Amino acid sequence: MVRRSVLFSPGDQPDMMRKADGAGADTVVFDLEDAVAPSRKAAAREAVRGVLDDPEFDPDAEVCVRVSGTGTYRDLEAIVDDVDGAPGFDAVALPKAESAAAVRQLRDQLRERDCVVPVLALVETARGVLNAEEIAAAEPTDALVFGAEDYAADVGATRSDDGTEVLYARESVVAAAAAAGVDAVDTVYTDFADTDGLASETRFAAGLGYDGKLAIHPAQVPVINDAFTPDDDDVEWARAVLDAREAADAAERGVFEVDGEMIDAPLLARAERIRERARAAGIDV
Repeated sequence: MVRRSVLFSPGDQPDMMRKADGAGADTVVFDLEDAVAPSRKAAAREAVRGVLDDPEFDPDAEVCVRVSGTGTYRDLEAIVDDVDGAPGFDAVALPKAESAAAVRQLRDQLRERDCVVPVLALVETARGVLNAEEIAAAEPTDALVFGAEDYAADVGATRSDDGTEVLYARESVVAAAAAAGVDAVDTVYTDFADTDGLASETRFAAGLGYDGKLAIHPAQVPVINDAFTPDDDDVEWARAVLDAREAADAAERGVFEVDGEMIDAPLLARAERIRERARAAGIDV
């Protein structure tokens, strides 16, 4: 599963949920948590269930539902119970994940309803960051999602343009995800009108090792997808490296040369990562 762009859509807005799939995001998240006022939770559950049950709703994107931290049981009761066959969604997002036990608890609640889907764990508190390694390693976890705004509020940090106050947490999350072999999805860029800032921020996240980034507006999706798409020079370099590896493997050479550059395991890993991102964008490598 490729998750370059992960677009949130309010769970109490059925028209927006239906349109979200057309934005080109790899994943769309129907949000029953922060995007929905407490007084609207019941209506949101009904709206999400209605969209998921609609036979005309045939999404190209991965569909994920973010459950509410204080009403998870009611959320699952509304969107999973009495579903004939597949539940209509592909994953569940767990807000403010702070332990592996919390991820397993959500898995168990899903299993009670004969629903087995991966969990996207949102790491957005100090405790969550400190426990990111165990959260990533939990069996149901398929991605760690960093939430900078909630994290900053939790530790009492003041948000800045350069993001220094969340850099340690941001790097900790991507390291934990890499160690566990799961996706790492970066935090939102809140100024959805600032496409240049979003592009720069997303390239920085990709440079840190993130696989994707959250979006809060459809206009952000193409900018994020583009930032995670390798340029022509990178694609050509990766193609040359991977082609040369075949000859090196046949000759049983662990290190080889491409255009004057010595290629070893770390650079091979980079070439494979470029290939993966290029294929996600429909580019043949």
